[in-house]
Formats: sequence, C-alpha cells, structure tokens
Amino acid sequence: MTTLSTAGQVLRCFSARRQELTVTEVAELLSLPKSNVSRLLRAMREAGFLESVPDSRGYRPGILMFELGHSYRRDSALVARAHAAVGRVSRQFGHSGYVSLRDGGDVIGLTFHEGSRMLRVGTPVGQRLPAFAAASGRSLLARLPDEEVRRLYPAPLAPPSPNAPQDMAELLARLDAVRREGFATACDESNPGVGSIAVAVGGRQPGEDACLCIVYPLSLVDGTERERMVAALLAEAREIQARPGAVAPERAGLRSAAA
Repeated sequence: MTTLSTAGQVLRCFSARRQELTVTEVAELLSLPKSNVSRLLRAMREAGFLESVPDSRGYRPGILMFELGHSYRRDSALVARAHAAVGRVSRQFGHSGYVSLRDGGDVIGLTFHEGSRMLRVGTPVGQRLPAFAAASGRSLLARLPDEEVRRLYPAPLAPPSPNAPQDMAELLARLDAVRREGFATACDESNPGVGSIAVAVGGRQPGEDACLCIVYPLSLVDGTERERMVAALLAEAREIQARPGAVAPERAGLRSAAA
C-alpha cells in the first residue's frame, strides 16, 4: 500500500460519529504499526489534511479538507441540480431529503434538506452506510454490472438488519428490480422505523453518479403517499437526465413516472 493510498484510508476513518481520532485508534482501525501511523498523521497535519485537537492527542480533518468539500459541492453541476431537485420533493411532502454518492461499497450523504414535519428522521451528512443495505446505495449499485458489484463485496455480506439483503444472491435480485423499476426502496434496514426511496442519476463523465433520496418515518406514510413520492423523484430525475450532456434516461434505468 502506498503512502498516498494509506492517507486516503486514514481520511475514510473519519465520519460524523468519529470526528477525532488518535494514533492508537487509527492504527487499530487500519491494522498498521503505531509508529508508521504516527509519522503519517504528522505528515498529513503538516500538509493541511489534518489538524491537532487542542488539549488532546487526537487529530481531526483540517481546513483544507473542509475547503475542498465545499468546492466539490459548489462546482459539481450534477450535485447542484440533484440538491435542488431533492429540495423540491422534500418541501412538497415535508420529509427529509439527501443527495448521496457512492464510495466503493459505501454510500455517503453529501447534501441534506431537513423535513418540515414534526417527526423527522435521517442520517447525519457524511456518515457512511453500507451501500447494499440502503435504498440510496442500491440505486447507485444498480448502475454497475453484477460482476463489479461482486468485486465490491468479496466477503460475505454483513447485513445490519433482517430486512437488508442477506447475501449476494438476494442483493443482485434487488438490484435487478431497481433496474427494471427505476427506483430503490428500503424499510427498517440501516435505521429502524425509517423508510426511504431513492433514484440515481448520472452525469457527463462515466461513474459520475448521484442519488436523490427521501427518508420518512414508516408510521406516517401510507402506500398512496409513497407512490406519489416515487413519481415525484422519478420526474425530477428524468428532468436532470434530459439536460444536455447527461446520461440518457433509458440508459439510466429510469421508467416513466406514469408507468
């Protein structure tokens, strides 16, 4: 493993639940010698990727990472259009919405619209979830060939709940359904009591995919409202895909909202 790839693995150790890490914690997470990790974290701090936590032995992402993240969100036309689209659906139905991206076998929320209803649910932006066990993740995985999905998960799946795919065969069957229907759903998977609907869209470059996702308390949504949200997300996704330079709706696997 090169120093650059190891630095990337270090940055992936941080999340909404792990905002500070010590040398010992990083060494344990990556199964690396503490001496090597200590040198690497110091080098990353000197380069601006990390900064020391005052009165602590911990490190946290540096201002450079914050600036780069905001630059990505600002400059990605696909993310900007997806963010606006999710905002419209979120305001229409009052539920929280996300734009998510896939990173390897994980899915990460990049932008967030808070719902207006009294009871709101969701996952912190930046928190990683296993893509196979989330509607947003499966909508993005469905854009890959089955062979690539298998490569992403060489080990047996570790489902977080009984409602998530329990093995590769079940996952591939669900992805096939996503390709046919144009959207993915989840119910009581990564978050108990939470349902979600997700539709993936593609940008101009291969692999430049994003996901429009609405999350809602299962206790508040009936089948009629769920179908209305599906139709709204599909309509927004088709509008994005119809823009010049975007992936054609048929290639993106988006069926008509009236189908």
